[in-house]
Amino acid sequence: MEIFSPGHLIPLLIIAAVLFFGWKQLPDMAKSVGKSLRIFKTEMKGMSDDDEAREARKAEAIEAAPVTPAEAPKPSETAAPQPSTQPTSEASKPSAD
Repeated sequence: MEIFSPGHLIPLLIIAAVLFFGWKQLPDMAKSVGKSLRIFKTEMKGMSDDDEAREARKAEAIEAAPVTPAEAPKPSETAAPQPSTQPTSEASKPSAD
């Protein structure tokens, strides 16, 4: 019979928690954990509500300003990038010493 089998592990953890933290502190700790989980749950719900509101605003913005074919970029303009025409300085050229 193995002492760390799954059936024996839970009672061992409960006994260890009682011995380590004390009988009086366990209800307070459980209350704190429950309160923390409740706060975490409401914050996660608030984040998902924020995401839904952001998606709704984005959809409204797209519907409000539709792109007409005249405004759409031509495929030839987006296919090849334009070469840069920045002037080169004398200091950046390698010397032939």
